[in-house]
Amino acid sequence: MDLEPSPAGSTLDDAVAVFVELRPRLFGIAYRVLGSAVEAEDVVQEVWLRWQKTDRSVVVSPAAFLSSTTTRLAINVAQSARLRREIYVGPWLPEPVDTTTDPELGAQRAEALDFALLLVLEKLTPAERAAYVLREAFDYTYAEIAEMLQLSLVNVRKIVSRARKHLAADQRETVDTAVHRQLLEAFVSAAQTGNVASLEALLTPDAVSLSDGNGIRGAARVPVLGRARVANLATATRRFWAVDIRPVEANGRSGVLLYRDSRPAAFMTTAASQEGIHQVMWVFNPSKIAAFIDSRSRHTTVPGV
Repeated sequence: MDLEPSPAGSTLDDAVAVFVELRPRLFGIAYRVLGSAVEAEDVVQEVWLRWQKTDRSVVVSPAAFLSSTTTRLAINVAQSARLRREIYVGPWLPEPVDTTTDPELGAQRAEALDFALLLVLEKLTPAERAAYVLREAFDYTYAEIAEMLQLSLVNVRKIVSRARKHLAADQRETVDTAVHRQLLEAFVSAAQTGNVASLEALLTPDAVSLSDGNGIRGAARVPVLGRARVANLATATRRFWAVDIRPVEANGRSGVLLYRDSRPAAFMTTAASQEGIHQVMWVFNPSKIAAFIDSRSRHTTVPGV
């Protein structure tokens, strides 16, 4: 692998140095598998604790050991998270992360980081999601993935192939970041002025609006489907847009944070193809907005060291 510190060493200082170097990759794996920066941080912290207790003198490849441990823990968390999300109120969306200043993700490859793609990944099983992420985002070989997941090589190839087919059925070819930003800005401008016709012109006929509020008042508890309904929802109340709107970068794409009374109240981004905007995604859940704000100051030191 391209990240291969050597040797692992036996002192705590050696352990810290190795872990700090690999930590961006570990967080990147966990976040893509879980769609949650908070849960990914918890996984990385647990990996650190296990790394301290490991007999590192017998570890041939620290990168392989730490990546494997991260992947298995993330799969376990994803399995329990799936049960928790069954009682989630309304649509569930990933936690956005700020990739402008976030070193854990900003330096990583973009595959499986896009906000809309993370949502689609939720349709896969945790094992499928992990295999896809390891292969597509981090270039692990099938043999390495098989070892990490403790599966046969043939099975891993089938899992990755199945994951690709699932995603291909649900994904549209996206526009580049510049066009995406222009479409988002046009959407916000039309919504602010209540220009329904302009909004409809930006949206595809099958556009959908998803609001993640987990029961918070004002957040739609079901997906809103169709160009006209999405446009009308975005302009339903002029007061909604009487806020401070700040552009941000989330998961490598443009988004906006809406501040009311100087406090962040909502995050919004879109997914778009050449045909127009086909997804409008709102995050009202305060814990997820807080996680996005916190992601701006995340750093690569090891907690507790």
